Order: sequence, then C-alpha cells, then structure tokens
Amino acid sequence: MSLLDVADLDAGYGDLQVLHGVDLAVGDGEYVAIVGPNGAGKSTAMKAVVGLATHMGGAVQFDGESIAGLAPQSVIERGIGYVPQTENVFPTLTVEENLQIGAYRLGGLPDDRQAAVLDQFPILADRLEQRAGNLSGGQQQVLAMARALIPDPPLLLLDEPSAGLAPDLVDEMFDHIDAINDRGVSVLIVEQNAKTALERCDRGCVLAQGENRYVDDGAALLDDPAVRRQFLGG
Repeated sequence: MSLLDVADLDAGYGDLQVLHGVDLAVGDGEYVAIVGPNGAGKSTAMKAVVGLATHMGGAVQFDGESIAGLAPQSVIERGIGYVPQTENVFPTLTVEENLQIGAYRLGGLPDDRQAAVLDQFPILADRLEQRAGNLSGGQQQVLAMARALIPDPPLLLLDEPSAGLAPDLVDEMFDHIDAINDRGVSVLIVEQNAKTALERCDRGCVLAQGENRYVDDGAALLDDPAVRRQFLGG
C-alpha cells in the first residue's frame, strides 16, 4: 500500500464537481508530480486530499487510514505538510515566528527541528528576525516549505511552488524540492512547469478536464509523443 492512496475521487467546491474518478498514489519516499493544462483540476486534487475541497466520492487514504472529508487541521495533524500556492506565509510576522507557527501541534518549536530546517534552507538562518513580508517571492516560498517541514511530516504537498518566480530561480526551487525528497520525505507537487516537474519526479500524473489521462514514470511521460503533443507543446 502506498503512503497516499486516492481512488475514484470525485471532488469540487460546493455543488460544482471538478474531479471525476481521479486515481493517484504516492509511495514511501516517492516524488510525484501532477501536471496538465489550466483548469484540469490539479490544485483541486491536492486540496481534496487536505480537506480544502468538497469530497463527493471515492477514497483518500493516508498511511492506511481514511482521511476523506476530514477538516484540514485534522489532515495536517495526521502527518501531511501542505504549502498552498499563494498567501503561504504570515507577512507581518518574522521568519522565526512563522517557523514557530509550524510547530503549533508540537507544543513549541524544538531546537533540533529549527536547526534541521535551517540546515536545509540556510538562506533563512540570517533572516530569523526579518518580517516574512519583506522577503523576496522565492524566499517566502522557501519559508513556507520550511514551516511545513517543522513537524517532520512523511509527506509534503506543494501547490505550484515555482509560480511567479523569475526563470533563473525556478531550477533553484526544484533543487530545494529534490533535496527534501532526498532526505526521505515523500513529495506530491502540482506544477504548471510540466517539463521540469516531469524531469525531476519519479512518477507523473497528467490530468485533463478533471480526469486521469496518463500516469507513468516522469521520463516515460516526457518521451511519450502523445503527451508531448497534447500537454508539453510538442
């Protein structure tokens, strides 16, 4: 059984159904990317996992237990880290205060957890007293990932982590994600930068119109003429 198993998932917002029978899995230590055109339901699939979209049917299991329909706080407390695409830091709080918020369910920020994320993201170490809103877009994204990693979750969900970044910073962001995965954290990423995501990930899931179109190794999807023609610009 995978760490995360999504089967025949129907989901949306209120009465609006966006996903139709979506299947998705993330194994222990695996790096999986969800790609597809705008409006394909990529972010909805991720939000359905963390309880931010309406669950309409199907199974969502994490570590062998159902989390379908649970509130976001309950999902996070089960051991899933989540970084939304926008508004993912507290801009008026300092970097250190943002990290402390990531430790709310631990009853305080343990020194070893802060040291671990600062070792992974040294750019934050010299900015602990700086307000998060004064960081660059890339630095804010790093802070959001660091905060999500404070509780040491086995699975990290990232929604469009490269969105809005300058082109020269996109590879740097993906390097951070590779490093997180290399340390044993399973990663599920939603990404518009499909080619780069598929180059980096273990497996990819291509969604279109709220349905599975292709699921395969990232390299195999990149080499598939149909995928390239329909979703990667040839």
